Amino acid sequence: MTTRVEAEHTIRTPLRPVAHPRMLAFGRWVLDHLLNLYALIALIYLLAPIAVIILFSFNDTRSRFNFTWHGFTLRHWEHPFAISGLTDAMKTSLEIAALATVVATILGTLMAIGLVRYQFRGRQFANFFIFLPMASPEIVLGASLLSLFLTIGFATGFTTILIAHVMFCISFVVVVVRSRLIGFDRHIEEAAQDLGANAWTTFTKVTLPLIAPGVLAGALLAFALSIDDFVITNFNSGSTVTFPLYIWGAARVAIPPQVNIMATLIFLATLLLMVATVWQQRRAERMASVRPDEP
Repeated sequence: MTTRVEAEHTIRTPLRPVAHPRMLAFGRWVLDHLLNLYALIALIYLLAPIAVIILFSFNDTRSRFNFTWHGFTLRHWEHPFAISGLTDAMKTSLEIAALATVVATILGTLMAIGLVRYQFRGRQFANFFIFLPMASPEIVLGASLLSLFLTIGFATGFTTILIAHVMFCISFVVVVVRSRLIGFDRHIEEAAQDLGANAWTTFTKVTLPLIAPGVLAGALLAFALSIDDFVITNFNSGSTVTFPLYIWGAARVAIPPQVNIMATLIFLATLLLMVATVWQQRRAERMASVRPDEP
């Protein structure tokens, strides 16, 4: 029998309305697709300026400024290097970016291996100083480097830009390669050493191929940061003119379509390298997942 307290509780407790099955299904659909919709909107927002750059590289403009659409043409693509000053600035940016990427990738990879694999005095301070250039504003880094070069009497120019780019690119390479090394299976290296491989052979034949996606990703990130940098380069450029500096100086006078063409070429080259990186990463994951059959 139901007691008096239970009966009163049953009477006072209101009945909860039952949601309609269609409403529940609609709510689940919204939750499932809301994140995808948000990601799509964010992707469109990020790629819209790149699409405008590519589109206006085919603009049939006759004025000094390429801001208004006048029609489609391939005339500018027939002579993408018609402006000598812009071409020279692009060559300078590519040279600096390539050299900075090579140096920063080599040094950053070795530093990441040292920070992950070995315990030494001052390791925590080394980690702190690695992240310091990433957290510092570029205007502070540029002004500090300029003060350093002027104090020691080092003339600003190509070399100072290269030194500055290597400095801030190393941090990004270390972070990317380090994340790859943290999840690395050391048993693969031990198996290679048990089979007679020395330290150098193990590194070149086993370790480096498996961490190659991380190294390549760090190199691509360093290259993108170097070729795109303006603030630090502007402080330490001297008389050297890079691609961003040329565009900044020419923006007050004219924006030729060749600027959009070179930007499009850089984007396409970066896209191809990203595809190659993803392919290499999946290949390395398949190699790492291979295990010998148990007896």
